Amino acid sequence: MNDPTTPRPGAPSAPGWQILALAAVLACAVAATFARGLRGPFLYDDVDSIAGNESIRRLATAFSPPFGATVSGRPVLNATFALNYLVSGSATWSYHALNIAIHAAAALALFGVLRRTLGTAAAGGRGGGDGLLISFGAALLWAVHPLQVESVTYAVQRAESLMGLFYLLTLYAFIRRAAGGRGAWAWGVASVGACLLGMGTKEVMATAPFVVLLYDWTFLGGSLAQCLRRARALYAAYAACWIPLAFLVARAGGRGGSAGFGSAVPWWAYLLTQFTAIAHYLRLCVWPRPLVGDYGRILAGDPLEVVLCAAIVLSLVAAAVALVRRRSPFGFLAAWFLVILAPSSSVIPVSTEIMAEHRMYLPLAAVATLGALALAAVLGRKLFPVAVFAAAAALAILSARRIRAYDSAFAFWSDVARKVPANAGAWNNLGIILAGRGDQKGAIEDYLRALSIAPNYAYAHYNLGNSLKATGHPAEAVQQYEKALLFQPADPSIHYNMANALALEKRWYAAAAEYREALRLDPGRMDAMFNLGDAMVSVGNLKEAAAAYGAVAGRRPDFADARVNYGSVLAEQGRLAEAVLQFREALRIDPMAADVHNDLGSVLAEGGRWGEARAEFDEALRLRPDYAQARDNLRRIDALEQAHTRP
Repeated sequence: MNDPTTPRPGAPSAPGWQILALAAVLACAVAATFARGLRGPFLYDDVDSIAGNESIRRLATAFSPPFGATVSGRPVLNATFALNYLVSGSATWSYHALNIAIHAAAALALFGVLRRTLGTAAAGGRGGGDGLLISFGAALLWAVHPLQVESVTYAVQRAESLMGLFYLLTLYAFIRRAAGGRGAWAWGVASVGACLLGMGTKEVMATAPFVVLLYDWTFLGGSLAQCLRRARALYAAYAACWIPLAFLVARAGGRGGSAGFGSAVPWWAYLLTQFTAIAHYLRLCVWPRPLVGDYGRILAGDPLEVVLCAAIVLSLVAAAVALVRRRSPFGFLAAWFLVILAPSSSVIPVSTEIMAEHRMYLPLAAVATLGALALAAVLGRKLFPVAVFAAAAALAILSARRIRAYDSAFAFWSDVARKVPANAGAWNNLGIILAGRGDQKGAIEDYLRALSIAPNYAYAHYNLGNSLKATGHPAEAVQQYEKALLFQPADPSIHYNMANALALEKRWYAAAAEYREALRLDPGRMDAMFNLGDAMVSVGNLKEAAAAYGAVAGRRPDFADARVNYGSVLAEQGRLAEAVLQFREALRIDPMAADVHNDLGSVLAEGGRWGEARAEFDEALRLRPDYAQARDNLRRIDALEQAHTRP
């Protein structure tokens, strides 16, 4: 039960229809602003976390996300992608639609939090029309701001928006519980449930219990000890939510080595860069241009810029501390901004994302609220709605334009390369896209540009090798693969493609060594095993070739080419009965393969089974009437039969 001495947040006094009407406007504004993103493709990390994520294919494995991807250690996030897969498979529309719905729900939750908070005595007791308009204005500005595009339109960044929804629901349900009444216990359970789900969505949720306690202390009164005592069971439940989070973080293994103190970026260099990043985020809140989908891995450079930005951020921290100690609502807003940014924008390096606009998803709420309060104070009640709608319309137009950059992978990376020319990853990814379109010359130019920026960029060397191999320069390709292996020696794909280039040069033993290394690193690579069989055939090692093809046929029973090659090697070894079985299996898979009918006929003829052989040669000719070899084989069968029957 609620303690009767517990301060209660002010209940909203505005008519219910007004609240519902504004909520509907808010949801419609979100839908209209982000609707263009419904047709967007999967981009960047979407490929590993969604398109190539086998765990979302079945609900039974949805809570076991793959290691090293964005979904790693985030089972709730992964499960939502599994639900999307159930609805639309690999078609992207349902993923984007759910992202928009999540963002709309988060905007409504923020509206509810602000509406009830402005009704508290600590916030001035504006629970009526003024509080309703200000809370709606803040939620609207937050919802349609261009900084939110990345979290809503980029499918895998649902991690940010879904965590943000659970974060806001945790606080909203806490506020409803504190209001008392018969359903208070249910709101407490809902708050803990949202907190737990958030922990399974993204690690930043770890800060939620601290923010709830700070809210309690700032707006509901009493000392920190009193706050903890009057809701001890609730705070204990919040703290218990850290236990599964700790397990998930440990299991994720530093997100494949890209996050944590063991990553490639020193903590102090990352910290210095974050001063610049946070100052940049603050500027984007007010003037959201230019927005960049990937800032690359460029650390802080100009010392003067770092010092100036550090001064801004440290001043904000000092102001936040002073205002929090005075229990000022503005102190809570400052703390909200800083505390939520702290896990990703402080001393814990995230080497693959030095800066990222999606980190501002929740912190932006503090800036939007402060902006709405300032507009209300300066313009008054009559002009405030006009100003809010005008600002929201301008922001929504900018957001809609920003979404264009997510229309295709080429549009996305072209936008990044134009705005951050020193981003080597952007040029590398543009090269991959051009190579996929068949423009190998353009791809090579982009890979070389990436390497001029980052000479040690392993995957630019690797991709350059692929394009050189595709354009008939295997020797130069091998040189690029060798450079890639200096920095990524444990990547089986590099070894595999290097082996293919060596095979093109007929360096069979060297190629075989690389295929074996690829298989050592990834025993499941049946493409490497198949090509190893080809290499062994080329050097006359039929025993190892047969073992390789047999392994592929065992692991991939419907791979017809493996059956055919296995049958051919068995036949050369004199194992005719086994060869026949393999050819028949190949024909079961592809009965229209004229050459396999011809090969099977040859083996049957060698075993003296001329009638069966004739039938296979006839079928080969039926499928391909101009098949000269099958016709010659049929003549030999006729000659053999005549010789055999001649007295």
